[in-house]
Amino acid sequence: MTTPEARPYRAGFACFVGRPNAGKSTLTNAIVGTKIAITSNKPQTTRHIIRAVLHRPDSQLVLVDTPGLHRPRTLLGERLNDLVRETWSEVDVIGLCVPANEPVGRGDRFITGELASLKATVLAVVTKTDLVDKKRLAEQLLAVSELGEFAAVVPVSAVSGHQVDTLVDVMTGYLPESPQLYPDDMLTDDPEQVLVAELVREAALEGVRDELPHSIAVVVEEMIPEGNLTKIYADVYVERSSQKAIVIGHRGSRLKHVGTTARRQIEELLGTRVYLDLHVRVAKDWQRDPKQLRKLGF
Repeated sequence: MTTPEARPYRAGFACFVGRPNAGKSTLTNAIVGTKIAITSNKPQTTRHIIRAVLHRPDSQLVLVDTPGLHRPRTLLGERLNDLVRETWSEVDVIGLCVPANEPVGRGDRFITGELASLKATVLAVVTKTDLVDKKRLAEQLLAVSELGEFAAVVPVSAVSGHQVDTLVDVMTGYLPESPQLYPDDMLTDDPEQVLVAELVREAALEGVRDELPHSIAVVVEEMIPEGNLTKIYADVYVERSSQKAIVIGHRGSRLKHVGTTARRQIEELLGTRVYLDLHVRVAKDWQRDPKQLRKLGF
């Protein structure tokens, strides 16, 4: 009796792309099983390239969470777009995310066109399937498959977990044969300071008016571990004094809420108690100023 051959070990990089709010970061977090990427219903939420590592017995899938591609209106916007295109050219597999509950639109067609010339294997991922019935899902799967040449079309729900494992199976199947890229215990290769800053920014984004999301940047100035306590000093930057007032809120109520929300998430991430000291500062028009952008890490 012949024994089945052992499956070759595969390892490589993948990323999800799609228009804003297509569920990319939520899906990344669902696959890795922990919060790596920040999620918000505001476009252009993700600003840094964050790599999350999924370990399996026969594979290692490194998910790269990128900013969304958009029409840039500032120097920051142009730099983020360059970052996205650079990442696309380096990954092995790309999942184009299209939500099940919204019609296929111009943005989806534009991104499909952008992906056509890349060497990566491109899959279509129909997200948010928990929000539609079977008939609507079938129609959407057909509409998405007509967008372009895809290696596969996979429907998933990051919220219910439906077909998330199937999607991972499909993605790892297209990774190259390769030895492990990261050690077993590594979930992300990002410095903790970047992740902490992103969690503070996510908390600051919640519930603010639409004009504010792109104006908020966070820099962690210091992280000091003291036994089971980590002291974190961070600055939240906005572009105008009026925005500073919004972030701080009446008698500091909003900033206090931001601090409480962020602290809980950071404690989960670091596994220690956290003392979080936040200050709001104005960096005038920082999104358009090369010097300020460098200072804020872009």
